[in-house]
Amino acid sequence: MTSRRTPPFGRALCAMITPFTDEGLLDLDSAQRLADRLVSEGCDGLVLSGTTGESPTTTDAEKSALVRAVADAVGDRAAIVAGIGTADTRHTVELALEAEKAGADGLLVVTPYYSRPPQDAVEAHFRAIADASGLPLVLYDIPGRTGTRIEPETMLRLAGHPRIVAVKDCAYDLLGTQKVLARTELAYYTGCDEYVLAMYAIGGAGYISTVANVIPRHFRSILDAFDRGDPDEAVRLQQLTIPLTELMMASGLPGSVTAKALLGALGLPSGPVRAPLRPADRDAVDGLRTAYAELTAHSDMVGTS
Repeated sequence: MTSRRTPPFGRALCAMITPFTDEGLLDLDSAQRLADRLVSEGCDGLVLSGTTGESPTTTDAEKSALVRAVADAVGDRAAIVAGIGTADTRHTVELALEAEKAGADGLLVVTPYYSRPPQDAVEAHFRAIADASGLPLVLYDIPGRTGTRIEPETMLRLAGHPRIVAVKDCAYDLLGTQKVLARTELAYYTGCDEYVLAMYAIGGAGYISTVANVIPRHFRSILDAFDRGDPDEAVRLQQLTIPLTELMMASGLPGSVTAKALLGALGLPSGPVRAPLRPADRDAVDGLRTAYAELTAHSDMVGTS
């Protein structure tokens, strides 16, 4: 067993926003333009219809249309991972099959939420989806939103399924993560932007980042510095992201709100959020722009093209 898992979708993944028009409709043209920019700026893969992509408020048809449009825009330059998670196993299986038809390369499947199933039911849920589709699965462990953890022991059992290949880890449990890393070949992607370097250093595969919507090249540079044997530079680059990451991910506003606010302020594809989310106010936008400008001033890795 190697210490570095082979990343099934590359190392640097962006949890992409879902652009909407001013009228609140799905904006496929903007989605394609944003996807092209993110891949050009260093993203190996794009995760669509995840938390940042406002999946609870997009329809099944919109999710499929988004996969098709983004796949057309990026071609074979990047992997497309489709978020299909719901609280209903049957519905999730249906979405898995639709994402496969639409051209996704993989599936992001969150723990069933609200009903808070026990671990044997959580395991059965993921197995049903993995059995139904031919695509590889990324298990999405985010108990702060779902109310239910994927316990390390459950991860160990699920790792034996040939199509369960990766984890998006938002559990904030590095000890539990290391237990699974030590005993499986699951590729662990951190979903917590402040842990990009920490997760990579203990054997993780990379990241699925919300903040990468606005600084894709910079986040990739953290991994590149570590890989070339320059941990001090990797630390410097990670620390540069702290003020922006804190405002985007720990200010009390959802990452979808802050990412869209900053993208819009930079003249990049974004659009409004859908209710019940509300747009960031002027003070929040000003703070995001200031943090972005400060990061830009100290790094030549930040692209705004």
